[in-house]
Amino acid sequence: MKYYTIHEFSKLIGRTTQTLRNWDKRGKLKSHHTSSNGYRYYSNEQLKQVLNISDDKNRKVIGYCRVSSNKQKDDLERQVENMQTYLIAGGEPFEIITDIGSGMNDNKKGLKQLVQKIINNEVRKIVVLYKDRLLRFGFELVEYIAYLNNCEIEIIDSTEKTEQQELMEDLVQIITAFSCRLQGKRANKARKMVKELIEEDD
Repeated sequence: MKYYTIHEFSKLIGRTTQTLRNWDKRGKLKSHHTSSNGYRYYSNEQLKQVLNISDDKNRKVIGYCRVSSNKQKDDLERQVENMQTYLIAGGEPFEIITDIGSGMNDNKKGLKQLVQKIINNEVRKIVVLYKDRLLRFGFELVEYIAYLNNCEIEIIDSTEKTEQQELMEDLVQIITAFSCRLQGKRANKARKMVKELIEEDD
């Protein structure tokens, strides 16, 4: 069984350590046990009790698949097929959420649906093919929201990219995002720059 220190437990439930001490004194929530040096420890069951987290059997595994544009719909279909094969092999109830939009865009319909399900304690685990399929910038925020709601994030391919590869991909994403807001010659110039960056990287 997993146990949390008073500091860890207080962060998970959004309360202060002093509040937990007061609850302990009043008998509202006693710590699971106290160590020989006087430190309080709380159990995972107590966390579920306070946060009203459903049992894992009532929570789904969500496979999240994303591509950047409508031109990549074939790639999205392949992602979904591969995700289905992977999740079926796991033998657990699952659902797949898809998105079309930049990894820099945190306002995508599917992503918002996913976050809402996490907050509603409907998700036991999120599965993505690559880390940047979820979000290129802001992954840590979604990861923290998942952590607070006892939800795991599994990345199927966790192969580390070189610093140069990551910088190049970030730069391409930034220029692409801004080029979508431009018109005429400026937009064409931005798209040409993206193409040259990709060719240079290859």
